[in-house]
Amino acid sequence: MSFLLFKTLHVSCAALSFTLFFLRGIWSFNDSPIMRQRWVEVVPHVVDTLLLANALALAFTIEQYPFVDTWLTAKFFGLLLYIMLGSVALTPGRSKAIRIAAWLAALAVFIYIVLVAATHNPLPFIH
Repeated sequence: MSFLLFKTLHVSCAALSFTLFFLRGIWSFNDSPIMRQRWVEVVPHVVDTLLLANALALAFTIEQYPFVDTWLTAKFFGLLLYIMLGSVALTPGRSKAIRIAAWLAALAVFIYIVLVAATHNPLPFIH
């Protein structure tokens, strides 16, 4: 497959993943019955798996890797933080305030990951 195809799939999966996470947060905080539908549990995991697979394919295609290239290392650690915050945000049992704070923080981390990807700079706010 070509770089352009991998990149297009990766960006599309990232946008879909972000949209699903955003919606799941809103549905969760409003106790929506949509959160109990099977597709809401399955589809985000499928999308995120495709996103990760495309990330690996892109890394091999461009021959840049986490722990070798700083911007990919930053994306890797950003992803881990995003997953942890997302887990706090979407897992019942914590207060709504904590879950909303974690959700907002996860959204901010996602934006950071996108900025790192766009600039290939682990500190995209510093020129």
